[in-house]
Amino acid sequence: MLLAIAVTATPVAALLDLRVPQAHRAILELQPGVVDAIAGVALAAAGMVVLRGCPRHLLGRLMSAFGAWWALDGVASSWLAYATTRDPALPGASAAFIVFQRLGAGLVLLLPLVLLLFPHGKLPTGRWRVASLLSLALTSLLPLALVAAPSAIAQATAESTPLPEPLRRLNLEALYLPLPDAVWTGVLLVAQLSLPLSLVTPFVVVVRRYRTVTGVDRARMRWLLWAAVVDLLVMLTFRLLPLWFGTVGLTVAVILTSASVAIGIVRPDLVDVDRLLGGTLVYGLLLALTFVLDLLVLGGAGRLLGPRLNEGERLVIAVFAVAILYAQLRHRLWRLVRRWIVGDRDDPYHVMSGLAERLERTDDSEAQLVTLARTVARAFRTPYVGVEITQVSGEVLLVEDGERPAETQALPITYRGEIIGRLLLPRRAARRRLTAGDERLLADLIRQAAAAARAVRLAEELQRSREGIVSAVEDERRRLRRELHDGLGPALAAVASRIDTARITARRSNEDADRILGLARQELTGMLAEVRRLVHGLRPPALDDVGLVGAIRQQAERLRAPGLTVRVEERGDLTGLPAAVEVAAYRIASEAITNVVRHAQAGECVVSLTRDVEGGHLDVVITDDGVGLAAEPVAGVGLVSLRERAAELGGSCTVTSAEPAGTRVRARLPVTSSGQPPVLTSTGKVGDDR
Repeated sequence: MLLAIAVTATPVAALLDLRVPQAHRAILELQPGVVDAIAGVALAAAGMVVLRGCPRHLLGRLMSAFGAWWALDGVASSWLAYATTRDPALPGASAAFIVFQRLGAGLVLLLPLVLLLFPHGKLPTGRWRVASLLSLALTSLLPLALVAAPSAIAQATAESTPLPEPLRRLNLEALYLPLPDAVWTGVLLVAQLSLPLSLVTPFVVVVRRYRTVTGVDRARMRWLLWAAVVDLLVMLTFRLLPLWFGTVGLTVAVILTSASVAIGIVRPDLVDVDRLLGGTLVYGLLLALTFVLDLLVLGGAGRLLGPRLNEGERLVIAVFAVAILYAQLRHRLWRLVRRWIVGDRDDPYHVMSGLAERLERTDDSEAQLVTLARTVARAFRTPYVGVEITQVSGEVLLVEDGERPAETQALPITYRGEIIGRLLLPRRAARRRLTAGDERLLADLIRQAAAAARAVRLAEELQRSREGIVSAVEDERRRLRRELHDGLGPALAAVASRIDTARITARRSNEDADRILGLARQELTGMLAEVRRLVHGLRPPALDDVGLVGAIRQQAERLRAPGLTVRVEERGDLTGLPAAVEVAAYRIASEAITNVVRHAQAGECVVSLTRDVEGGHLDVVITDDGVGLAAEPVAGVGLVSLRERAAELGGSCTVTSAEPAGTRVRARLPVTSSGQPPVLTSTGKVGDDR
């Protein structure tokens, strides 16, 4: 409805403007009303766009209402100009003057309302709400005073020139309040002084909101910032043109601001507002500098060369000077503004070298990830960056820079073809703000940081593995010492004592000596069993007796529960495997089968052993058809031990859901063609231990 009013008012104002002589319009000093009507249509249309996207948005309703008001104000201006071409004036001329000249002053309320309500259509809370309401009251003071004040005093206070003669013949005091002229003069002066003061609070609110918001709201505020920059450039540009262009400049500013506000509320990611803002600043500054340079060159040439150059020659000199300096100015300004608006992404070498330098100064993997996050945030001017790295143990290390938004987009971090983590960016600002070159730079940053983080992480894990090996060796030595000292030692001493007793007893009774020797025999049998237990703890004897596959089958038979079938399959030649690989595969399979028996409620379990000679690894896959993993599985001691056993040899172990049901445990253990596990050489490359 409001948009229809504005659209209808535009052709009406245009038809009336065409019938007003230019000389009469010059006397009235009125611009064509159709220009205001067009501004009203743009404002109402933007309000309807906002209401279509956000049906209850207060700012959308206000923009629609002010748009219709602005368009009707333009019609009133056109009718006032046309009606006063007659003497006496046509009916409605006085009402048109009041609508245009007095009530039209209320349109100044639109600016503080937009500043205070953008982008969510709500006033600030707390003490800022009180300040905002006071600001709106001060803004309303001038329109209210103009409505009720005498026309002569209002005209004298607002402008130095008196009312034109055609307007003085009208009845302009329809809403006049009978107060002394001195009172009205004071009220109008106070109202005029209050108007600029009333805008302080809205601008402070905007700056405060811009500094505190993040994510999508930050992009919305940038649209408002772009509108402010464009309005400033437009108004300054039209100030250099003849007087009547000022109204056109205001209309252009209203159209651009309306579009910017609507886009910022409904679709802030429609285009890259950072690039738009940067380009606007660059070309605006270039336009201003070009104008100043042109004036300086023309003025300098005229002063120095004087009459020896005509106007055309001085213009040619100015054009050449501007052309020579323009390219350098544009390039330097573009780089400065782009760095301020969108970060350092336009200088990839600077970004990469800075990251490399900072990575060299950090020797902790978590600190390196923090460095990556901050570098990406600085290079791409994004309010949030998160880096997730999956450790060998399966734990996820997350570092963040900035406040995490409600929605994020994950970009994979790969190292040697393996996904080792994710880079998290704000969802609505991630892809739309990245060109192909930006994505290549981001990929290079991630690749370099991933390699550095992976190297440090592997070094840390290697150190922990070494410490673990040393600790395990010492624990095993302590265990063996305790077992031998507390178990076998006293038992052997007891056997020796019984043998001595038997020798002494044999002199007087062979039967007693034989009984004592029998007891010694029993104790020796028990000690043999203890020795076998100790040996089995060091390395399962079945691996040497029946091989890896046979040992797993024996273990599966011992662990098998009623109703569960366990099959062990082998693919490839499994002979000649390193002892460490055999023990790890046996332990992993045993632990996995134990988990199936305890938790899976499965009917079948398949253990598959596959040796890939070309790839240099042994795959151990345990699959069951049980209940599968929980929605959010918790890694217990058993699952952690599986990963640790694989990681000790430089391998990996994953636990995933199987199709159509059940669980799959997959361990990949590295084995070289020579049958020896890989070791790290002094150059940091993988080689054989020869």
